[in-house]
Amino acid sequence: MTLRKFAGLGALLSIVMPSLAMAADEVAAPVLNSGDTAWMLTSTALVLFMTIPGLALFYGGMVRSKNILSVMMQCFAITGLISVLWVIYGYSIAFDTTGMEQGVVNFNSFVGGFGKAFLAGITPASLTGPAALFPEAVFVTFQMTFAIITPALIVGAFAERMKFSAMLIFMGIWFTLVYAPIAHMVWSGNGGLMWDWGVLDFAGGTVVHINAGVAGLICCLVLGKRKGFPTTPMAPHNLGYTLMGAAMLWVGWFGFNAGSAAAANGTAGMAMLVTQIATAAAALGWMFAEWVTHGKPSALGIASGVVAGLVAITPAAGTVGPMGALVIGLAAGVVCFFCATTLKRKLGYDDSLDAFGVHGIGGILGAILTGVFAAPSLGGFGTVTDIAAQVWIQCKGVGFTVIYTAIVTFIILKVLDAVMGLRVTEEEESVGLDLAQHNERGYNL
Repeated sequence: MTLRKFAGLGALLSIVMPSLAMAADEVAAPVLNSGDTAWMLTSTALVLFMTIPGLALFYGGMVRSKNILSVMMQCFAITGLISVLWVIYGYSIAFDTTGMEQGVVNFNSFVGGFGKAFLAGITPASLTGPAALFPEAVFVTFQMTFAIITPALIVGAFAERMKFSAMLIFMGIWFTLVYAPIAHMVWSGNGGLMWDWGVLDFAGGTVVHINAGVAGLICCLVLGKRKGFPTTPMAPHNLGYTLMGAAMLWVGWFGFNAGSAAAANGTAGMAMLVTQIATAAAALGWMFAEWVTHGKPSALGIASGVVAGLVAITPAAGTVGPMGALVIGLAAGVVCFFCATTLKRKLGYDDSLDAFGVHGIGGILGAILTGVFAAPSLGGFGTVTDIAAQVWIQCKGVGFTVIYTAIVTFIILKVLDAVMGLRVTEEEESVGLDLAQHNERGYNL
């Protein structure tokens, strides 16, 4: 009788257990979260909106009227070029984690492999995210928009004097040798060089802004000053465009920072709040610093202050609290004002639209202050318990990025200059790049 009971139980289990196993598999399988997906789709569109038309208008208004189309054309061309390169190999060398191991420094700590080249293996069913909740295709596009805006920011440093052909080749090589490896080192996860160091960069203070700002500084030094700088007046031709561009950047930046939470959650909500606080504080900080120093506040000044605040809060957006954001923003507005005016004037470099003064300096300041205000003891939401130790880690990340970017950018520029030349002729510069490089005019009156 006992054996028959066990036999019956065995038969029952043989029927039930496969069903239970199938149910467990169904529970464990990742399920797309429509809320997270909707937010990431929105954020992706917002970040692309920052470059075209945001940055195109912001930079376009600051150059002279004979160069407005050249700057806008560069932003659009970079958008197309980087989109294609990102699909072919950029996403792979930035985010392929093959060969990476936490705590082990090897070749793949610096650059990813080609396992995802041509977006191999990515289908409509591919999911990713903190808990695999939204399509990997959306993540690919979201990160593509970051890869687009970073080289586009460099345009501001060499505006009005670089050949369009040289610009295209430079951006393609720079993206390959500088942007993608830095993104990999910071964001790819365990085994990435700066990830393992513990560098905090929530949305791109190091990857985007220090990277672009330092590259911009090297560009303007290698190309030299614009004809007539600094004795010839080179006032912005349309500050209305610049203010509209700054407004678009401000709005789009919510996708940049809050979208970097990769979910529609509390971190995204706080990132949105601190972004607004820091930006407002920086705009006022720059405005009042300029008011005290020069006697009057300017529209260009407050627009620049807006961007300085957006830049500085970017690495900190996921870890600092409201009061930390207030301090970061105010500091960014004041410090970037003096660096973009007094420091630039004293050192004599021609950073046309202050790419280094705003993005480079703002990114460095924000990255370092992230190590301070991410601490819960100062109202932050990070895991920082030793502020001094984290500040040292942040400084190490800043130092590595500055040195790597400066050296590689310098080499790329020097090789290109020897092969094809970087700069337009004096006659072309006098006529303006709109006519000389594109045979068009921004205004036909």
